[in-house]
Amino acid sequence: MGLFSAINTAATGLTAQRTRLDVISNNIANVDSTRDADGKPFRRSRVIFSPRVSQPYWKSPFLPRTLDNGIGRGVRIVEIEEDTDSDPRLVYDPTHPDAIKTGKYAGYVEYPNVNIVQEMVDMISASRSYEANTAVIDGSKAMFTRALEIGR
Repeated sequence: MGLFSAINTAATGLTAQRTRLDVISNNIANVDSTRDADGKPFRRSRVIFSPRVSQPYWKSPFLPRTLDNGIGRGVRIVEIEEDTDSDPRLVYDPTHPDAIKTGKYAGYVEYPNVNIVQEMVDMISASRSYEANTAVIDGSKAMFTRALEIGR
């Protein structure tokens, strides 16, 4: 492991959580949007993460078997996907320009499947994760500074 491994790992977390906060902000901003830029009904977006794993230079007898596939090197964003699992909110408003014209749901408007409470919980989680990663960087900097002071 290199000297800056902890900082590099925390930096991947900072980038991932910043992207997550951007996506959450976009969801909150579009909570009342009936269409996206393409004219389709707006859908909530979510960020999918995956660990960055690389093979260790040596095998440690102290690593649990679950970590035997490699030492973690942070997190990466796999994709930003639309949440198609939940249905849109239907609000009856036949005067709205985006109201459904015919069929069983005539007169209803499809609003995004954004739950503002869930988005706020996700935002708090992302900001706490961001803070934890900054604490790792601050701790690493303090450790490096102390090591340099000992070496004097």
